[in-house]
Amino acid sequence: MPLRYAAAFALAGLFCGPALHAQTPSDTARWFKGNTHTHTLNSDGDSTPDAVVRWYREHGYQFLVLTDHNFLTSVDALNALHGADQKFLVVKGEEVTDRLGPKPLHINGLDVDGLVAPQGGSSVVDILQRNVDAIRAARGVPHINHPNFRWAITLDELRQVRNTKLFEVFNGHPEVNNLGGGGVPGLEEAWDAILSSGTLLYGIAVDDAHVFRQPGNPNVSGPGRGWVMVRAQRLEPRLLLEALERGDFYASTGVILDDVRAEGRTMTVSVKADEFAKYRVQFIGQQGRVLREVAAAHATYEFTGDEGYVRARVLESNGRMAWVQPVLVQTGPPAAAAAAALSVGGLGALSWLVWWRLPRPHRGDRKLQSLRGERLTQEVDGNETFQPGPAGHQPRGLDRRVQQ
Repeated sequence: MPLRYAAAFALAGLFCGPALHAQTPSDTARWFKGNTHTHTLNSDGDSTPDAVVRWYREHGYQFLVLTDHNFLTSVDALNALHGADQKFLVVKGEEVTDRLGPKPLHINGLDVDGLVAPQGGSSVVDILQRNVDAIRAARGVPHINHPNFRWAITLDELRQVRNTKLFEVFNGHPEVNNLGGGGVPGLEEAWDAILSSGTLLYGIAVDDAHVFRQPGNPNVSGPGRGWVMVRAQRLEPRLLLEALERGDFYASTGVILDDVRAEGRTMTVSVKADEFAKYRVQFIGQQGRVLREVAAAHATYEFTGDEGYVRARVLESNGRMAWVQPVLVQTGPPAAAAAAALSVGGLGALSWLVWWRLPRPHRGDRKLQSLRGERLTQEVDGNETFQPGPAGHQPRGLDRRVQQ
């Protein structure tokens, strides 16, 4: 099939340098810690909305989304009592709770305009898609919850859902099978398979807290086990959600990062290190292949151009983790253009799809959208897709050695 070369970022970098600089985090952007999956007495939680919000406010969070099952908890009075400009914010939300036979199918709707009723459907994919579309119609942002809870959503079913960019790669509930088992892949393995198939998806961490009256009990769904760190200009609902949907965040179960950047030809991860812990930073590509591992709190990976995508994972010596969102990389143009195209800077770069070679759209594709020098992506049924690199290909310059 004839190919046409498309490198919107490269052109911007070669001919409009300042425009590329605008993609780097501004001096006013900052990190906000938040949880997007929380329950109260309004569904199956054990505490009032006031008590739940108070817990997060007092434990260093900057935002919280209340997501009761099929119930939209009002947040106006909670923000009047607990909210503080640029310090703490409560966002309305709902866990749209549906099922197919014994399979629980749950999708969070963040900042929806009104209550979204479960839509039902004829299959797992049909039900998920109907609920995603209903959340979008209510101006909300969907994220698919705990796919392995009661083994409800398979990898292939998750891959087929359109018009959503977020799923839970970690959920703090003790019965959601994050690591998989019995032949079912864990959520990270599923994430890499979906990315390797050419569908862009971002992984979030949540605590899915229901129980606030048994602190320290690992056998209940308590608070504080997983969260996201979102980089945004201001602590406002829409700015936070826009950052989530462009991948301008990392997920964590306890690891805090000083910074993440993808600029020039490199991705760099810097950990805010605890003096009593040690760290490993892994850069991961196609099919979950570890491209490089560094035994330190600061690590850099140099793009080769044929990885398909690169994401990062930080492992802390006491079991805590952080997940950095994927950068999508393809081969094609001269080295100078490649360097410019990757010079997008900052964690926001993790959402910008860098196309080196773009095929002509197939007849069935919805559209080929170019955002005038900002990004060039192929959109099919609302999802960003890309051409994965050669399966099993080992990038040039692969360094598996642990760096001291």
